[in-house]
Amino acid sequence: MSLAVPALSVRPVPPPAKPSPRQVVRAFEARYRHASTLKAAFYERYSSGQGTGVAESGTVYFSRPKRMRWEYESPQKKLFIVDGTNVWFYIPEDHTASRAKLKQSSDWRTPLALLAGNADLKRICKNVELVPQAQTAGSASSESATEASGSVLRCTPRAATDEAGQSLRDVLLTVDPRGYLVRVLIEQPGNISTEFRFGNWQENIHIAETKFHFQPPPGVEIVDQDKLAGDAY
Repeated sequence: MSLAVPALSVRPVPPPAKPSPRQVVRAFEARYRHASTLKAAFYERYSSGQGTGVAESGTVYFSRPKRMRWEYESPQKKLFIVDGTNVWFYIPEDHTASRAKLKQSSDWRTPLALLAGNADLKRICKNVELVPQAQTAGSASSESATEASGSVLRCTPRAATDEAGQSLRDVLLTVDPRGYLVRVLIEQPGNISTEFRFGNWQENIHIAETKFHFQPPPGVEIVDQDKLAGDAY
């Protein structure tokens, strides 16, 4: 005697719903809004748009209000500090340090100071939208598994140019499922781009106050960028 085996209907499991741009922005802002200090490893790559580029790496520190320190460790030691008022850039091999007012700095690292401020994307973006990962392949570096599972926000800058008059096209921010910023890609006309990647984020850790102040070593010349700009007119 044979037994009839009832057919089992298997319903496909629907894929998880994709987050909306607002949900991704809220997760990002919530992650950093209540952090008094932050520390992360960073990788930076500048592409000239002509097949050449420069890659660097090191450690970055953020502290409220509006202070940060970028310690470049490879391939050359450099230091970039925002102390809340001034922006300092120091290369030990050159025995020279430059200083500029924060409000007058056009350096592409200064927008990232929002991580040490209110973490409010509306301050720098007039529009934010989600874009597929496939549209972010403008970088030569490969995507990590963590980044591939994240969301990419395209920020349309409020200003068409930075304070130095250089055109800005788009800023792409990749946020992982926990709200951490893992990649920033700043695009300019002519396929020029600056990319940052971040990892090993640490929040609310003790960071010495001296980290965010620059004390010129003996014999180091200070170049005042504001004075040079005034002399140019």
